[in-house]
Amino acid sequence: MLSACLRPAIRVAPIRCDPEPGPAPRPWRAILDRMNDDVLCIHGPHQAARPLVLDSPHSGFCMPADFGAALPESDLRDGEDCFIDELYLPATKRGIPLLAALFPRTYLDPNRHAGDIDLDLLDEPWPDEHVPSGKARIGKALVWRTLDDGRPIYSRKLTVQELRQRIARCHVPYHQALRGLLDAAHASHGVVYHLNCHSMNAVSGTMGEGGAGRPRADMVLGDRDGTTCAPEFTAFVHEVLTGQGYQVAVNDPFKGVELVRAHCDPAAGRHSLQLEVNKRLYMDENTLQKHAGFGQLQADLMALLDAIDARFAPG
Repeated sequence: MLSACLRPAIRVAPIRCDPEPGPAPRPWRAILDRMNDDVLCIHGPHQAARPLVLDSPHSGFCMPADFGAALPESDLRDGEDCFIDELYLPATKRGIPLLAALFPRTYLDPNRHAGDIDLDLLDEPWPDEHVPSGKARIGKALVWRTLDDGRPIYSRKLTVQELRQRIARCHVPYHQALRGLLDAAHASHGVVYHLNCHSMNAVSGTMGEGGAGRPRADMVLGDRDGTTCAPEFTAFVHEVLTGQGYQVAVNDPFKGVELVRAHCDPAAGRHSLQLEVNKRLYMDENTLQKHAGFGQLQADLMALLDAIDARFAPG
């Protein structure tokens, strides 16, 4: 069970699409129909009206009762992409689905492979598939060991059973829901453009990507060195954002991780791009409150989505 959230959850009732004709539902319908609303939410339609799908894996802030962390809830929001779900919410009025995790990133990070286990976090050997990404060196594998400032999250070791339960309850349904949305959009439009939506601290912390004390650009695009989407898609997003006046970096320091890697297939018309926005553009990192820049950033991001649709939508 998830405990009460620290700020009001954004809830938009999902719009169910019409049943598929024929004797059996398509696989994406079966996936979306068995969503777990306790750990994720799909804002807007399940059937994308445009060839665009958004996901926000790190905007969750509802603390699971079995977290067992040694730090207060306010500190456990360290890894949160605050308000990213709200920033992109107007996209749903354009017929674009937005998948959002409700659980905190510090509990489990869906932007990691299910086998990306930090072995130093466990009190026993990991018996299942182990697919290390290297993130364990900074305490940020599938289940975080430390905060960005280096403080340990737990005063104990975790068990294999704890990690398996988190994977089954959070990681698996999130990836299944995203796959269902992408499959539905691809089936309708023959192509799909997936934006994996994140925010980043203005300056990297002690355990931050790229080294401590490093100022970040306004935006960072990550396509895993040109492998998760067509180069022209990355170039177009870069052009639109720089035209809006933002400083935009590509694959530095964030290249994109599991959600763009696992769900892309550019040759088959499945394009995934990670988009990081600097928190200083829209919020106060100390108080975790939005500031006056929120509205302008939101408008610019919606203009970006409209530009992508105009440029890349079939027909």
